[in-house]
Amino acid sequence: MANLNMADALNLALRQEMDKDEDVIVLGEDVGVDGGVFRITDGLLDRFGERRVIDTPVAETAIAGFAIGMAAYGLKPVGEMQFSGFSYQGFHQMESHAARLRWRSRGRYPISMVLRMPYGAGVHALEHHSESREVYYAHTPGLKMVIPSTPRNARALLVSAIRDPDPVVFLEPKAIYRAFREEVPEEEETLPLGQSRTARQGDDLTMISYGAMLHRTLEAAERLADEDGVEAEVIDLLSLSPLDHARFTRSARNTGRVVIVHEAHRSYGPAGEIMARLIEESFYYLEAPIRRVTGFDTIVPLFAREQDYLPDVERILEAARGAMND
Repeated sequence: MANLNMADALNLALRQEMDKDEDVIVLGEDVGVDGGVFRITDGLLDRFGERRVIDTPVAETAIAGFAIGMAAYGLKPVGEMQFSGFSYQGFHQMESHAARLRWRSRGRYPISMVLRMPYGAGVHALEHHSESREVYYAHTPGLKMVIPSTPRNARALLVSAIRDPDPVVFLEPKAIYRAFREEVPEEEETLPLGQSRTARQGDDLTMISYGAMLHRTLEAAERLADEDGVEAEVIDLLSLSPLDHARFTRSARNTGRVVIVHEAHRSYGPAGEIMARLIEESFYYLEAPIRRVTGFDTIVPLFAREQDYLPDVERILEAARGAMND
């Protein structure tokens, strides 16, 4: 076991998969000489050479397009875009080609590629560096959409994403790249894509979150237990597409009360889809209205106000207590 932060765990996943499979190629802006803007690909150029670690032009549409072409010819590219806010330039390639080629070719061309990108606020970044627009990709048929929450599951999910026959958009919560460490096994470990996990057990309230906001949700759950005697079950989604609704459905039917937390904008955000599924499948089990704690419907503010935008523990506690008191 190694004590790693998320950045180190992602680097481990890339290094081990590249050691194991010569078809795994890393490409993106500054991923080679500089090791990536967050140093996720640090050391890979020296280890694998410039034919397998490729510095691309500053052109997101090219990164996505190169990766799609490589995948169509049987390689397993892992593209990196420096920030998710720059990915919109490549969205045409992802929606029109990566998501459709397997369907369009009736299975002849599986597009086994990963598009990695840091997302989310909380690191004092500039405009276009703090978006949380995961719903764009989760809404696109043919793409898988994964968001890890800890070093260990980040490593395991990235390995699974690289091996998956379908294109995977892999959003990395940059606010927790180096926020904490966790024991990560040296030996191979994978997690199925589309399977959530129970991060905390409880029978009184269901709390659903993912990415960096999971940790604020867990902190709120601990305070609920200490201050209110309420034991909340916390579900870590890990993937938005496929969405593991079975786990949070079981939990909601057990507790009857639900709070959903994410930093994406409120309108048309992932919480809306989760709420719809719960109402469709479990309406008569619910004992209180479902509550959601989200970012606001505005451009993510610059660093002086970004913490006001992000859900914090107090907002989560207020929603949880409201659900318990209804």
